[in-house]
Amino acid sequence: MCQLLGMNCNVPTDICFSFEGFSARGGKTDDHSDGWGIAFFEGKGCRMFLDAQPSVASPVAEFVRSYPIHSTHVIAHIRKATQGEVALHNCHPFRRELWGQYWVFAHNGNLPNFDPENLGFYQAVGDTDSEKAFCMMLETLRSRFPQGKPDIKELYPVLQEITAVIAKLGIFNYLLSDGVHFFAYCSTNLSYIVRQAPFAAAHLIDQDMTVDFREVTTERDRVAVIATTPLTDNEVWTQIQPGELLVFQDGLPLKYALS
Repeated sequence: MCQLLGMNCNVPTDICFSFEGFSARGGKTDDHSDGWGIAFFEGKGCRMFLDAQPSVASPVAEFVRSYPIHSTHVIAHIRKATQGEVALHNCHPFRRELWGQYWVFAHNGNLPNFDPENLGFYQAVGDTDSEKAFCMMLETLRSRFPQGKPDIKELYPVLQEITAVIAKLGIFNYLLSDGVHFFAYCSTNLSYIVRQAPFAAAHLIDQDMTVDFREVTTERDRVAVIATTPLTDNEVWTQIQPGELLVFQDGLPLKYALS
């Protein structure tokens, strides 16, 4: 299946270190070689790079690995196709507008026989179950809150509700962000780490590369990194429990109750 990578932080940060290890899984240390993509929120804007080539061989991925784009919300994906041809239009993340904001989504898993009808305003461009699920989620939110974006405590239970419906149909790990809040849902495998003071050095699993974060951060910085499986071998990652929907803001996981 595919692999997910996300970052949420309290100050704009580059993802070069994490992406270095993550992109190696796209054909070098793993066989996720059916395309890749990454999205960076920058204010109200959203910068995206997609390529149907494996991330280890993609010149676009090399650019991302070496260019320090700074963002507080990043979603990346490397694809191992289960549904849909290997093509640019099937590469994650997917992006749509809702309530005057961009929303970005990436999925790891498989939803057999998932073919919802009457999606309404949102239609899939490609032919993946992932993009159809994203359209269904946004259509549900749009119909429930036609007057505009609600408070997060109103939005969360509705998102949790539609997530539970889709997750019954298969494996549905996903990352979702509107550039304000960052959502991470675990169906089978998803972990995170929060890096904050006192910082230390981190070593990648997929590349022999170490960064001492004490040299590149301030005491106020806080960064949450979310991945399908841990990216480093000398840090303690937290496994998100299956069925758990986390909300990250300013580099910390928040938990909203239904009540």
